[in-house]
Amino acid sequence: MAGRGDPPEGTPEGLPGGGEDEYGSVVFDESFVRAARLQEFSARERMGDHARAVRSRPGWRVWTGAKQAVLLVLLIAVAFGTAIYMGVRHPYQPAPAQPAEALRSMVIPLAPQGPVPGGDPARLYARSPAAEYRSGGAGITLPAARPTRNFSESQVMTALTIAKDYLVDSSLDPAVLNGTSTRPVRALLDPDQIEQFDRSVDAPTNDGRHAATGWLVRFDPAKTKLADPEIRVHGTLRVTDAGPNTLEVASDHTFTYALQPADTAPRVNDASLFTVRRELHFRFDRDDLRTHRAELLSSYTQAGPMACAADPSGALEPLLAGQRATGTGPAGTDPYQTGRTAAAFCGSLAPGAQPAAAPAQPTT
Repeated sequence: MAGRGDPPEGTPEGLPGGGEDEYGSVVFDESFVRAARLQEFSARERMGDHARAVRSRPGWRVWTGAKQAVLLVLLIAVAFGTAIYMGVRHPYQPAPAQPAEALRSMVIPLAPQGPVPGGDPARLYARSPAAEYRSGGAGITLPAARPTRNFSESQVMTALTIAKDYLVDSSLDPAVLNGTSTRPVRALLDPDQIEQFDRSVDAPTNDGRHAATGWLVRFDPAKTKLADPEIRVHGTLRVTDAGPNTLEVASDHTFTYALQPADTAPRVNDASLFTVRRELHFRFDRDDLRTHRAELLSSYTQAGPMACAADPSGALEPLLAGQRATGTGPAGTDPYQTGRTAAAFCGSLAPGAQPAAAPAQPTT
């Protein structure tokens, strides 16, 4: 007997619930329909003469996604292989570090126009242009470090710090000043410059390449010694991005030393001031920054009071209190004045660069 919801003759064969459902497991979803190769014409399309019941659909749509995937995989493989090849063989890789250049140096004596003023170091400083200068390394101030096109802020600060360390070790270290040691300076130099440095120290000559005083400040300990350990310093440091692998630092500092004869016991009034202005040009590649060393490219030094006849290549030879220069030089040169000067081989020390005369004592 048929069920309540079934037709009187029972469920038609082939419909769900009737007979064996041969297609029960087939699901005609949307993707299956879109992928069909045959498409039935509409009733209106079949009304035409000789109209066919179905038409073939283009098959490229079925393969578009697969073809794009294959093409994408091929492109990725080609790009990956090209990257590996370019990384190994490309001629425009970052240039390797270049050998350091030889130092070019010049030392200019500045001759006084009269006797060298003498006196107590503190009073001499107070009456000189160095009165407001700071003492020692505190006078070598670092500018604000800012990132450049090719270097980070920390790398710029590293370059400035190395330059300051070099100035301190080569201009303020007592062992370097009295000629008993060069190790602190040597340790900061690029290895490519060590041979030139050693030759300059061992056999100095005033040839623009091998003056020891181009690398450091040094006095002859048999003639001169410090009368006051507080050396006055003032100057500037400037950073330049010189390319993808190079930072450069230019320094311009004036150092003022209180000196006295080496063969006398310390006395209050036998000191005199000696001024050294150093303009140094440093270069740093990335290896230099990593190993805390510098390439010193150029050194321009003015020093006085000193006689024009003196040979400053091995050590500076200051004129001390009461001494006079034996010759004259060109127009007065003031080492306290910034900017490039015209002094060539010997200059005349401007009167304003020396301590002012002590005021006359009142009479009673």
